[in-house]
Amino acid sequence: MDRSSLLRFEQTVPRYTSYPTAAQFHAGIDAAAYRAWLRALPAGEPVSLYAHVPYCRSICWYCACHTRAARSRAQLDAYAELLERELDLVADDIGGGRTLAALQFGGGTPTELGGAVLGRIVRHALQRFAAAADTEISVETDPRYVTPQLVAALAAAGVTRVSMGVQDFDPVVQRAINRIQPEAMTAGCLRMLRDAGIARVNIDLIYGLPHQTLDSLAATLATTVQLRPSRIAIFGYAHVPWMAKRQRAIDEATLPDTALRHAMASLVAETLTKSGYRAIGLDHYALPGDPLAIAARAGRLRRNFQGYTDVGAANVVGIGATAISRLPAGLAQNTGDPNAYEAAIRAGTYATARGVAVSSDDHLVADVIERLMCDFAVDLPALARRHDMPANAFDDDLPRLQPLVDDGLVTLDGGQVRVTEEGRLAVRLVCAAFDHHLPRSGGRHSRAV
Repeated sequence: MDRSSLLRFEQTVPRYTSYPTAAQFHAGIDAAAYRAWLRALPAGEPVSLYAHVPYCRSICWYCACHTRAARSRAQLDAYAELLERELDLVADDIGGGRTLAALQFGGGTPTELGGAVLGRIVRHALQRFAAAADTEISVETDPRYVTPQLVAALAAAGVTRVSMGVQDFDPVVQRAINRIQPEAMTAGCLRMLRDAGIARVNIDLIYGLPHQTLDSLAATLATTVQLRPSRIAIFGYAHVPWMAKRQRAIDEATLPDTALRHAMASLVAETLTKSGYRAIGLDHYALPGDPLAIAARAGRLRRNFQGYTDVGAANVVGIGATAISRLPAGLAQNTGDPNAYEAAIRAGTYATARGVAVSSDDHLVADVIERLMCDFAVDLPALARRHDMPANAFDDDLPRLQPLVDDGLVTLDGGQVRVTEEGRLAVRLVCAAFDHHLPRSGGRHSRAV
């Protein structure tokens, strides 16, 4: 790839896990607005529930998530109680018995709550909502702290999928990000989960980490493939020390440059696809029989704040500090201040701190971006008709694609936009061409690759 094309990958753009993106969130969306949005949900529409647990036993320096170290068992138990209270608030407002398409625990490290507590929350959710035959219950965990007792409790709670954080197997890289995790520890965790009947296991990796090289990344990929998880998510490291102060512990001089990051991303795609995994969207890989791969083949792949999903429910309700909800009327996020979150929930109201209402134009652009992020192609006239918009609704956007067309990253045939194989890594740049908020956005974003 020539220098001019590489310069495009140095541009900073949103990750497009939503549209409008979090950069458009503002404090004008409060608890009253969020409650009205919940109550306006059409009857019969299923929901996905996301529970955010912002606690970890130790803090990794690469992480830009809203996390903190738990001070005590009592603090974790109190937080679990708040999650259940907020769940009740939601169920009361949208109507009990509504179908629960998925229940996901993310963080942080949700398993820090303990297996018994997680099981209690799952049972509580299933009392307030109706499980479907294919309802997925998923949990993120840290293999360094997984025990046989925890695994048994997850299996007993009906957990169907576990995501294990690994990031990189190289000891040098692990020291640089403050996460020491021997290969044997990860393999042992995977074995325990499978022995307990939890067959769907994901491994999360990151490229672009400090001291990471093509050789070390190749070794990490080889080890991961040997473990044969059903899914692999591998994200480009986002160095955002202005937002995540813990990242200031990472020496920027040890980070790969844009050319090396691009080579790493290409290595990932080549290695994993040759090993039998299907490329899913921008940063996921799945075995052919995994529901994510099946959804991608059928054109049913979706994208939300948790990444790519095969869950068809468009409505996502987030509970917990910093959790984000996506509803037809807009996006709403809870406060990240643990004291403010607790005070609101104990007072019987929502802890909504910010968000954004979604216009008809936003809904249309959101569909365009989701199809590009999931399918790498979009039929603009067909989407416009679906939204009762004129066929030329995108005429002002198409000229912004021309530089990407000139670089061979996109083809444009009338209203048919298709990302080329070489352009897959640049798909966020393609999405940015349709982002009507980006030119006046005050947000700071990560590099395109």
